[in-house]
Amino acid sequence: MRLDITSIPISEVFEPRDGCPVCRLRDMLEDRVVEYITGAAMMEPDVRQETNKLGFCHDHFQKMLKRKNRLGVALILESHLAELENQVFGGNALFGKSPRKQGDSAEKALSTCFVCSKLDWSMERMLANICRLWEGDRDFRKLFEEQSALCLPHFAMLASSASQNMGKKAYPDFIKASSELCKGYLAKLRSDVSHFCRMFDYRNNSEDADWEDSKDSIERAIWWLTSRMPK
Repeated sequence: MRLDITSIPISEVFEPRDGCPVCRLRDMLEDRVVEYITGAAMMEPDVRQETNKLGFCHDHFQKMLKRKNRLGVALILESHLAELENQVFGGNALFGKSPRKQGDSAEKALSTCFVCSKLDWSMERMLANICRLWEGDRDFRKLFEEQSALCLPHFAMLASSASQNMGKKAYPDFIKASSELCKGYLAKLRSDVSHFCRMFDYRNNSEDADWEDSKDSIERAIWWLTSRMPK
């Protein structure tokens, strides 16, 4: 596999061959954005303007807090709250915004997240790079097909990206390979969930009952359906 600035991060997440590689890619990019915004970047005026305007979703606030920079998060919140006061409730000094416009502004403000926007932008380009690598690099094609799983959301995202970034000749084979990874894990998952359910039959409740791989099947099913493990 030919390595360059666009293929190195993709190679890193595909090499383990364990679970969904696109989940690992998403997690890596997400961590980088959170690290970026909780570091020195939070004091850069152009970045601060974006965070003031876009804010953050609940999940990414949680990830920011885990970086243990509470002062940094507080500084971001200080200017973001001031921006929100103007966005949602500001307006004409005499009359202000009508309650309806305040509600519309609040809904709009709650629909954006700085980390989500950067992550979506990066993922779109990384998925396009995966498609180009699969189309032009036989070693990567082999590496792709050796993966153990592909979650349903990332199968859908890859299919969408491939329709835009692949030639008509390569597209069917790529979708087939992606489908086999996703469907293959689904078959294993269905078996494990069914086995989990059977273990609650009174005939299977002995101390030495064999749960096989079913004990975490609920969590893995939620992951496969959403791309996120439940907390």
